[in-house]
Amino acid sequence: MKKIKYILLAAVLSFTVTSCEKIIEIDPISNVGADAFYRNFTEVNTALSGCYGGLHGPLYNEWMFTELRGDNTKQGLATSSAVQNIEFNELDMFVLNSTHPQVYNYWLATYKNIRAINFVLASLGVTYSNGQITVEQGTATLTSAQKNQIIGEALFLRSYHYFNLVRLFGGVAAVTAPVAPETSKQINRNTVAECFQLITADLNLAKDLLPTNTFNTIANANLGRANAWAAKSLLAKVYLTLNRNSEALPLLNDVINNSGYGLLNSYADVFSIGNEMNREIIFAVRYKAGGLGIGSPFANLFAPSGSGNAVINNDGNGFNFPTESIKNAYITPVSGFSDNRKAVNIAQFTASRPYTRKYLSQVINRYDAENDFPVIRFADVLLMKAEAVGFDGAAGSSVTLINQVRERAGAGDFSGSGSFTSAFFVYPASGAGAITDAASFKTALFKERRLELAFENQRYFDIIRTGDGANVIKNHIAEEYDVHYRNYRPVLTLDFIQSNITTDKLLLPIPQREIDTNDQIVIAQNPGY
Repeated sequence: MKKIKYILLAAVLSFTVTSCEKIIEIDPISNVGADAFYRNFTEVNTALSGCYGGLHGPLYNEWMFTELRGDNTKQGLATSSAVQNIEFNELDMFVLNSTHPQVYNYWLATYKNIRAINFVLASLGVTYSNGQITVEQGTATLTSAQKNQIIGEALFLRSYHYFNLVRLFGGVAAVTAPVAPETSKQINRNTVAECFQLITADLNLAKDLLPTNTFNTIANANLGRANAWAAKSLLAKVYLTLNRNSEALPLLNDVINNSGYGLLNSYADVFSIGNEMNREIIFAVRYKAGGLGIGSPFANLFAPSGSGNAVINNDGNGFNFPTESIKNAYITPVSGFSDNRKAVNIAQFTASRPYTRKYLSQVINRYDAENDFPVIRFADVLLMKAEAVGFDGAAGSSVTLINQVRERAGAGDFSGSGSFTSAFFVYPASGAGAITDAASFKTALFKERRLELAFENQRYFDIIRTGDGANVIKNHIAEEYDVHYRNYRPVLTLDFIQSNITTDKLLLPIPQREIDTNDQIVIAQNPGY
């Protein structure tokens, strides 16, 4: 049997029934009324599959806020007057306002799927109040094992959405039950602390309810579903975001030592469409090509525009255009050890037109590629553990973890003579090139995360987590100014662009439509907008 992709988009559901793969037509999840709940395992499981498909909507826009607003990518056509490119410029240069359509699209798609998830949880008797989750009877009749599995998966998906929302917008409305439209107007923003309280409660229960099968014992039909290892990994990242490193560490140790997941020998194989849901992919948003309406759009979106069929069938859009900075960050000498991640992540169409290659596979139909989108990888877990441990010496465990990732990427041993950056090396335990203090360790760690997780929508969150986000982005603008930002017309000075990058503007605006259409309460806008 094929590895099944549990995804639902509009009215198409792909899931396992007995021993074969079926395409089932159902009513869209969004059509369920607030007073209608699911009654049995088949209905709840079908609805949950729809929630996995609901991950597609937010992910379509997510790169705009997590790569474009960081230092990995930019809007590639400085002279373009196309409406969409102007919208990207506004994000890239932090001059967007609260009516930005792409921000609203992301917000709407995320809350739409949270609503669908809350229907599933309500049907199973799950409620949340004051940091506590209560599980009662519910309307659906399931076995205990079935109920635990679905609750765990739904909580994982809800926490994933809220974790992204709180990092992008600050405090948001933490909706935890299906509500009618009028009732929703009475729900105001929660604080950041309250949002994280919900996220940690969801993940702590999810990790206890979900299966702990090691990777090689997971049934093919369950590849793509969230499990305990995904919940523990995501919870560890939440704790790192909250500077609760000591709570993250045992979770990461558990995943590393007991999950059966691990690094593949080849970085390229991690993203191969012939090797999906391999032992490095702890959780991914899944796509399926074939004209079903559930293929990945990113191969065409990120391929170079005007390339015809030279790179991918039916041309590309040229979005998520790699910066000179990310291109130059990879050490790829003519001779000597070379970082093999660059060729997987970035390609050149012409000398001046690089493109994001990571999600490129050939398509028959435009925006219909096979590539899954990784959310949590084992390499990320290793680097998170290095962060949780902190600097423990040039030959300590945290540097060893970074070197484990570098070695898989092609790094060799440094002889101690010549320049450490003349080729791609692991960090030595002493001498030239060694990491000798906490500051240089932090720099090396976040650089490694940038190289390893490039274009996986991690970079902006990492920049913020450094504690110096505004300055990192200002430095990126300065580095790219002469080759890119100087070319805008009318000319924008470096000082002008940098002046827009403030601590307040690191958060996105609450969509103005949410504020203006609410006639019952006043919703506060984020400062700076």
